[in-house]
Amino acid sequence: MRRTLRAAASAGVALLLTAGCAGGSEGGTDARIRVDKPVALADEPVRIRVTGLRADAEATVTAQATDREGERWEGRAVFTADGTGTVDLTRDRPRSGTYDQADGMGLFWSMRPETAPTDASRFETRWPEQQRAYDVDITVESDGTPVARRTLTRTWMRDGVRHRPLTVGEDEVHGVLYQPPADLPARPPVLSFGGSAGGVGERYSAALLASRGHPVLVLCYFDCPGRPDTLQRIGLEYFATALRLLDREAGEGPQRVSVIGRSRGSEAAQLLGHHYPDLVENVVVYAPSRDTHRGFPEGDVAWTKDGRPVEHSPIPLDRVRGTVLAIAGGADGLWPSGPAAEEIGGQRGDSGQRHRALVYPDAGHALGTYPYTATATYLRHPVTDRYEDLGGSLAADARARADSWPRVRLLLGS
Repeated sequence: MRRTLRAAASAGVALLLTAGCAGGSEGGTDARIRVDKPVALADEPVRIRVTGLRADAEATVTAQATDREGERWEGRAVFTADGTGTVDLTRDRPRSGTYDQADGMGLFWSMRPETAPTDASRFETRWPEQQRAYDVDITVESDGTPVARRTLTRTWMRDGVRHRPLTVGEDEVHGVLYQPPADLPARPPVLSFGGSAGGVGERYSAALLASRGHPVLVLCYFDCPGRPDTLQRIGLEYFATALRLLDREAGEGPQRVSVIGRSRGSEAAQLLGHHYPDLVENVVVYAPSRDTHRGFPEGDVAWTKDGRPVEHSPIPLDRVRGTVLAIAGGADGLWPSGPAAEEIGGQRGDSGQRHRALVYPDAGHALGTYPYTATATYLRHPVTDRYEDLGGSLAADARARADSWPRVRLLLGS
């Protein structure tokens, strides 16, 4: 039965599950948990309804999932059923819980761990190539009695997606290449990298994009084997090597690469669009800067080209072939990414068309990328080992992710 459900969901069939096929009811009631997509990619919303309750009954709906360390996370909301005995999570505002507005995915992004600080952790499973999907257990209690339960599957990487680690010794770059299933239409390739944390990040979003047809190279440019230990004197030629490798690996189909850069990586992403317009189409920057900054955590120069410092204030964007989409939070606690994004959106590219900005007034530095998982408003920085206030709120960041991710996918050609 589970294989049948997975196949139907992969084909895009919306299933309505009742307790008879999902183990949904307990305690002798008629309560059912009804879900339109029991198996879905992790960045897709699902609609959850509870039916068969007593009219106007109190119902507590709980979602639980387990992270890579085995820590249990939980989101919870208390509702009052309507006159037909129904709770619709997309429609209904909870009376109390881990979120406080009507939000069909509120249980998912508001999950918090049992033991860690509530706003200093983000939900992550093992890497997508190690764990292609994870389960979310949904339970319902009414008047203190368990009445229904069921499990949803959230998929990072659909069947057929291939991945290959890249090393400086063999490939001249360090990262992970995700190749889409052969049965999907070819979509434009994407080069993705993070910010001042270094290492190989952004694997989850890469796996999700590859699941929709994009070849994606997640690049490490410092703090990995064969690369500098810190963000200092990073040559743009290294990124150009990655762009050319991705172009070759993508094979036939739309060839010019789009680039996604986050935080300090937004500087490199904009510089690539300016210096390599023959290789780069669109540029997406999260929590961006408008200028280049010094090396991190210390050092005089962050970026070089032909061995010489690259320092721009602001970074020019008039040679970008496609669109620069800047996404920022107006309450960013690390730097003023909101004004930077607005300035980016006011610039024009090579075609004469304006670039674009999405600024979410109450969101913080952690507003990217894919939606519907729990994030944090402050985190311990892996380089400095200091806690950083990222600004914003969990709810505002969740709304920003849910709104911006489909727009990013549209720009990339998903």
